[in-house]
Amino acid sequence: MSRTILEPLLKSPELIEHVEELQRVIARERQQRLKFYEEIGEDGKWEFINGEAVMQSPAVNRHAAIVGRLLPLLRAWIEPRGLGQVRAEKILCQFPRNDYEPDLVFFGPEKSQTITPQTLLHPIPDFVVEVLSPSTATIDRGVKFEDYAAHGVGEYWLVDTEAETVEQFLLRDGRYGAPVEQSHDGILRSSVIAGFELPVRALFDDEANLAALRQLLR
Repeated sequence: MSRTILEPLLKSPELIEHVEELQRVIARERQQRLKFYEEIGEDGKWEFINGEAVMQSPAVNRHAAIVGRLLPLLRAWIEPRGLGQVRAEKILCQFPRNDYEPDLVFFGPEKSQTITPQTLLHPIPDFVVEVLSPSTATIDRGVKFEDYAAHGVGEYWLVDTEAETVEQFLLRDGRYGAPVEQSHDGILRSSVIAGFELPVRALFDDEANLAALRQLLR
């Protein structure tokens, strides 16, 4: 944790009171989180964020199409090479404070070994893709952005379905640097998934997607 964040608290004469209040908040959140785990079902997309259960709106077709195009491309590259596991939607990933269901996640070999057919709470992914929508953009660019960086998600893609662009964030010293934005004729090259690359158009156009899949399968 950054010393800069703690400095005002450490200098406060009310340090003890502040710490006691934080302990009460943490204890309350733990109870709420346990209740969340007990009550969560397979219907709907639920996440636990900063002490509250949050239900995300159903994805529109454009959003679902992006995930549907990207998933087979990743699987075609990752699975034959034994690089790990890739999953889309309904995968609950447990962070120290929060639980998220990203649109698409990748776990490298080490984390993949901890995942069984009965796993409900998945480890922190090595790579995450979120497809932006009006109802999720603030969270995707806010608390998730900070949480993913703080807890070691090595690569984070934000896909804008309207602009047809992808912002690629890479982790450096616990922070995401300036995004590498790719659009139209750009090429996406993953830093975390060794050797994986694809044209941006493969996410937004079915013909380009099929061509990219054929290339990966070669």
